[in-house]
Amino acid sequence: MSKTPHFPPPPPIPPKTRLFQRTPPAMFPPIFGLFGLGLAWRRASETYGMPSGIADMLLGGVTLLYLFAVVAYLAKVVQRPGVFHEDLRILPGRAGLAAMMLSGMLLASSLVVYSTALAQVVLALALGGHVLLALTLVRDLVTGPEEARVVTPVWHLSFVGFILSPLAALPLGWGIYNVGVFWATFALAVVVWGISIRQLIKRDVPPPLRPLMAIHLAPASVLGTVAVLMGMPQLGLAFGVLAIAILAGLLIKARWLTTAGFSPLWGAFTFPLAAFSTLMQMLALAGYGDVFRILGGLALVGATLMIPPIAWKIMQMWMKGMLAAKTNAAQA
Repeated sequence: MSKTPHFPPPPPIPPKTRLFQRTPPAMFPPIFGLFGLGLAWRRASETYGMPSGIADMLLGGVTLLYLFAVVAYLAKVVQRPGVFHEDLRILPGRAGLAAMMLSGMLLASSLVVYSTALAQVVLALALGGHVLLALTLVRDLVTGPEEARVVTPVWHLSFVGFILSPLAALPLGWGIYNVGVFWATFALAVVVWGISIRQLIKRDVPPPLRPLMAIHLAPASVLGTVAVLMGMPQLGLAFGVLAIAILAGLLIKARWLTTAGFSPLWGAFTFPLAAFSTLMQMLALAGYGDVFRILGGLALVGATLMIPPIAWKIMQMWMKGMLAAKTNAAQA
């Protein structure tokens, strides 16, 4: 007769995982938003006479965070290059990888005032990465199943996102490049807006995906800012009116947008609001009245109160190992 053991057998040892084996791309949208917030505060030093040190401190801190996140993701790709394509197949990964490239463009914009040579290198790397991302997505759209071709607000990041590059390319004197990018992304944004409106009329958006609707504000805001910088203030004003209308709609539907509760997709709330504040400030500086100065200030306050807490919660999820599981990130 066998004796019952006094202690149960030890649990199986979990398999060891390599460092950064499942780095989630979903960490990049809030970093993208923090970059936008820093640039909005830099503009505020001109619009409202705010101390420039606030922007410098914020941009310096987010640059360090961004560089760490990029190294962490590249470490995953080095272990198994196929994870890049696998991450692109899911919506959070697609949004995150686009935000990684676009954050590089904003980093270049923040560096222009310090070193044009370094800014050009960073901008070229970010553009090269975004071109690779966009071409990979186009190939998947052409060769993949029809259900994978549904237009989402993330298309703004993937294809219209190139409009962020003139923020650095204009002071770098890239000339004709800025003109071509502006009009090409303008056309793409109109297409994405039009298809999205038609889809909204036909069917409701699932609650977990509703925060992504906030992305529609971003291209209107950035296109308007670039238009003002390129010497087309009237067109910038038109984009400003459109951005105000989009933001008003988002605020009216705030409860609808957030009904599923907090998730990593709340990163989509960050960068559009920062971009909106910058556009309002640009229109105020262009002489279109105090109403834009007030709207820009209110948006800057709102962005300052909202973006860091969202970024903090998502970064906490990453540090605790929860973000990869919640966003189904690929594993090397």
